[in-house]
Amino acid sequence: MTSSSDRSPAVDIPSAKTYEVRTYGCQMNVHDSERLSGLLEQAGYVRAPEGSDGDADVVVFNTCAVRENADNRLYGNLGRLAPRKASRPGMQIAVGGCLAQKDRDTIVKKAPWVDVVFGTHNIGKLPVLLERARVQEEAQVEIAESLEAFPSTLPTRRESAYAAWVSISVGCNNTCTFCIVPALRGKEKDRRPGDILAEVEALVAEGVSEITLLGQNVNAYGSDIGDREAFSKLLRACGSIEGLERVRFTSPHPRDFTDDVIAAMAETPNVMPQLHMPLQSGSDTVLKAMRRSYRQERYLGIIEKVRAAIPHAAITTDIIVGFPGETEEDFEQTLHVVREARFAQAFTFQYSKRPGTPAATMEDQIPKEVVQARYERLVALQEEISWEENKKQVGRTLELMVAEGEGRKDGATHRLSGRAPDNRLVHFTKPEQDVRPGDVVTVAVTYAAPHHLLAEGAVLDVRRTRAGDAWEKRNAAEAAKPKGVLLGLPKIGVPEPLPVATGSGCGCD
Repeated sequence: MTSSSDRSPAVDIPSAKTYEVRTYGCQMNVHDSERLSGLLEQAGYVRAPEGSDGDADVVVFNTCAVRENADNRLYGNLGRLAPRKASRPGMQIAVGGCLAQKDRDTIVKKAPWVDVVFGTHNIGKLPVLLERARVQEEAQVEIAESLEAFPSTLPTRRESAYAAWVSISVGCNNTCTFCIVPALRGKEKDRRPGDILAEVEALVAEGVSEITLLGQNVNAYGSDIGDREAFSKLLRACGSIEGLERVRFTSPHPRDFTDDVIAAMAETPNVMPQLHMPLQSGSDTVLKAMRRSYRQERYLGIIEKVRAAIPHAAITTDIIVGFPGETEEDFEQTLHVVREARFAQAFTFQYSKRPGTPAATMEDQIPKEVVQARYERLVALQEEISWEENKKQVGRTLELMVAEGEGRKDGATHRLSGRAPDNRLVHFTKPEQDVRPGDVVTVAVTYAAPHHLLAEGAVLDVRRTRAGDAWEKRNAAEAAKPKGVLLGLPKIGVPEPLPVATGSGCGCD
């Protein structure tokens, strides 16, 4: 154990040192990395220039443990940094996140040049551990078994001036056989509603106009505080915050998705008509083996209710192909649900063993070539449906929140990009009037592709916003500082769902 003095993040640093944070995994890790950056900057570090690629005084790996090759990826990256560290006196390397929580002392044994290993429950200790490692000249491994402080009480270096994550809970009470997250992040722990709303109000006062409520199982919120309708109440309370234009949440669980949540979504104007509802499989047999506490009929019933209450809602999902024991008939049931639900987009995963999960030791593991063939059939079907659903948007007039970095070809095409209320990505003609990320434009959709829309005509209206002002102010302040290294974070709202996701993401929700 450490003394109370060890717990203070205020650490003396002789001169301004640079840091880089590399993030892998889910939205919770993304948000944790914002906290890690905030802690380091509060302790006097500055972000390394863009493109430094490990050429920083401190490099932090925020890891994910849900993929079969997660450890290989980490050790490969650590190995590439070893010679750089040897030639750069004073450089430090830290490893945190789910893999650190899982492997603990193994990391230092395999990579003895690592200075700090910390877990998911004690990210607030990073500056102190770095300083202790420097002074004692030996690796510091500290893994807390339970949450020391709710992440949102820590300082934050947010990646967007106009959109923000807000954690409402951490941990998960489910026991899905393919998921190791509950073992690494612990049982669900909810924040007090007043603390959540106070954070949202503070963000809005700073210029943020879109927030995403974040939890491992976001609509189970309230189980820890004894209120089954706490999540719908929280959505409605967000509706009364002046200046908050868009509210999203991720990710819910079908088991806990109740009618009061649907009503709150439909009746609260700033809650966006968008829902990410993980399916995982359409087969009742496979869902039972996964310990998913719903069945196909229940899932499709939720989709039907959402569409009845919010006709223009865009629904996205997660699907795992090739779970142990999955038969061709089981897979056909998944395709059936995809056809019935008509998802706007889907994260599709080929099942891979998650070390430490019950599914990893199940019999009837599916051959790789069978999984690949099924996966390709699923992707082809979802691509067709995504395109058909997007074609229905042609001719509609949409309000877009202008985004930063969402359109990779915007420079060449002289376009800008933004997100519609339902989170669809829209590329639009750059207007003569200056627009900034966070501003709102009105456009008419002229063309649809499977994963984006185009508005090729003139912009119908431009509304400059406080969020745009905040972006402009932040950019001006950042111009005087070293350019930052991006953490691979979304620039606005919920990350864009992709049709193919075999190499990243966890699909655990």
